[in-house]
Amino acid sequence: MEFTIVAVTVRSITIELDNSEIYQSQAVHDYYIDGRMRLSSDRNVVSIIGLLPDREYELTVACGADTGKKSFRTKKESVLLNVKKFGALGDGKSIDTDQIQAVISSCPADGTVYFPKGTYLMAPVFLKSHVNLWIDNEATLLGIPDRKEYPILPGMVLGTDEKTEYNFGTWEGNPLDSFASLLTAINAEDIDIFGEGVIDGNAPAGDWWVNQWEKRGAWRPNTIFLSGCKNVLLQGLRIQNSPSWTIHPYYSENLKFFNLDIQNPPDSPNTDGFNPESCQDVTLLGTRISVGDDCIAIKSGKYYMGVFHCRRTKGIVIRNCKLERGHGSVTIGSEVACGVENVRVSKCIFEGTDRGVRLKTRRGRGEQSYINDLEFENITMDRVHMPMTINMFYFCDPDGHSDYVQSQDYHPVDEMTPRVGHIALRNITVTGADASLICAYGLPEMPIESIEVTNLHATFLPPTQRTPQVPIMMDNFPQMSGQSFYLRNILKARLEDVTVEGSSDTSPEAIGVKELITNQVTYN
Repeated sequence: MEFTIVAVTVRSITIELDNSEIYQSQAVHDYYIDGRMRLSSDRNVVSIIGLLPDREYELTVACGADTGKKSFRTKKESVLLNVKKFGALGDGKSIDTDQIQAVISSCPADGTVYFPKGTYLMAPVFLKSHVNLWIDNEATLLGIPDRKEYPILPGMVLGTDEKTEYNFGTWEGNPLDSFASLLTAINAEDIDIFGEGVIDGNAPAGDWWVNQWEKRGAWRPNTIFLSGCKNVLLQGLRIQNSPSWTIHPYYSENLKFFNLDIQNPPDSPNTDGFNPESCQDVTLLGTRISVGDDCIAIKSGKYYMGVFHCRRTKGIVIRNCKLERGHGSVTIGSEVACGVENVRVSKCIFEGTDRGVRLKTRRGRGEQSYINDLEFENITMDRVHMPMTINMFYFCDPDGHSDYVQSQDYHPVDEMTPRVGHIALRNITVTGADASLICAYGLPEMPIESIEVTNLHATFLPPTQRTPQVPIMMDNFPQMSGQSFYLRNILKARLEDVTVEGSSDTSPEAIGVKELITNQVTYN
């Protein structure tokens, strides 16, 4: 039995099976701690909560006669502070914000703030370096619906020297005033947030989703916002009903998100599940996401941040996740002014999303906006309408429908021109495709550099079940139904070991593709 211990906190552990199966195993595995069975699961990534700190344990993983053992030691803990000892009631009616903030603020380094069973009605609280949160089973952190109770984070504050800028709030890639999030961490490090409880943004109880594009006091909050943070772990929790983006790491590094369940209603606006922005070394494992917008959206800001505070997003690992119901399963962009590179997505299920792999950019993102070195491997897509789209004419922002953004004619390359580099898809199985399989449209003046598709096996819905749709959000682009490959303005495209069943065409459509290599491409 091969497995890896991927995280150990003061009171929990996360284990990942080393197998070839995607997201979950065909067989149930049993997990023993010191000979006592603690968990049975068919998931490839599991977490065990409720251990003791600073203690040596033996972990045994068994599946029938196949077993494996490893020893590990939990982290040291200075103190365990129960929020109810500080006056929090957890009755779902009393507001517990001040009591919870008091526990966090007074907790010594390497201490843990503990939430026992209860519903803790609260406004945003601010986390502290070297202080952990344990949200136990049947404990819920519930956001206050009234936006008047939410502090405002100014978008950009000028330093006393009148030169240095300090960024606090952010909204869709720009440094704009926004409300603080239910859990907010700014310039904090070494924080583990774990448990089997719930973090509930409680957006349906307020007016967060009413006139959602209207700024009222400030822009809508996330549920969890990590700004300028290092070494943060979230593990085991359910996070739901977010006012906008659910988990938003921002200008942060060395972050781990394991075994989360992120849920927002299908009609909830702008409620992306997971949005790392200008972050480095981020790992998402064993997580299920079902939301009202993109499940995962990897970003790096708009033009102002790209010029004055540029930090590229890189080193993103997404593995053994299930991404359901959303506009995109894994999206890059469209706010990518600082660029995105080195993204690895593997062993994931994309199910019921509008698009699977989705890249969005446009003229105006700037010359630092280089999306490159993206690899998607061992992915199954079921009932994903458009499994892959690359759109360099994305019509976002006030000028999104202008001739500058939407013109399909050649424009001179300048400091506002974005780039898309190399993207690879390997070992992909698609069932129930609808409008198109791969639709990629580069700029005429800056073609997509390289698309590699290897070992792709795709089946379309029957014609009577398909709905003609526009695959990419740009002006004057036609609806498609059952189209296999639409490739335009690309330097090099390689299609190898590709099988397409049930499409409305019998060959790729390539326009302005300098080099198209096809090897064992079969249409049935």
